[in-house]
Amino acid sequence: MKGIAYGVGVGPGDPEYMTLKAIRLIRENDVIALPGKEPREAVAYKIAAAVVPELADKELLPIYMPMVKDRELIDREHQHAARLVESYLDQGKNVVYLTLGDSTIYCTFSYIQHYLEADGYCVELVSGVPSFCAAAARLNIPLCEWNEPLHILPAVHKLDAELTQPGTYVLMKSASQMGAVKDILRRSGRKVGMVENCSMSTEKIYHSVDEIPDDAGYFSLIIAKE
Repeated sequence: MKGIAYGVGVGPGDPEYMTLKAIRLIRENDVIALPGKEPREAVAYKIAAAVVPELADKELLPIYMPMVKDRELIDREHQHAARLVESYLDQGKNVVYLTLGDSTIYCTFSYIQHYLEADGYCVELVSGVPSFCAAAARLNIPLCEWNEPLHILPAVHKLDAELTQPGTYVLMKSASQMGAVKDILRRSGRKVGMVENCSMSTEKIYHSVDEIPDDAGYFSLIIAKE
């Protein structure tokens, strides 16, 4: 019997956001995969280790995920990562891949999942608390009410977009183009809040466009309401 590959969300940062299912899967399996060359430096590892200290004794599998625009290089590394995971699955071992937030939303495991499923392996996704839900809670606002739609945009890829549709906008991955994103937000006339490093010890909360720094960190999430 071949093993199962699990994509497990550990939430946005606060270890208390981890689900009981995520904790159980870490405890029950010996091979834990993490994004990056140094597994113990991964944010997901530090979150999970605070709840499951026995994680330190597991076999940690580093999964390199290059943050570049070279699609050929990216695809090659993703395929290499899938083959590495498959080498454990072929031994009948399960592999638990830990990822920030939720395992279905802009998740690095998704790229590996496509290769694994194409090769006939079993993959299961385990949901975690999404960063934008945690950020809305920290801002103490509802994301959407009644019949309001919710729009989730990877802002760095949508710099030509104007926020003209009704409902609430969530802008993710905005940090590298924050100046341009702030211009879009000002033109929208919306109420804006941002949480940087949501639920982590370095968390910062901003309640307007003007408060948001141009050099905000990578884990910055913006919510823009009508």
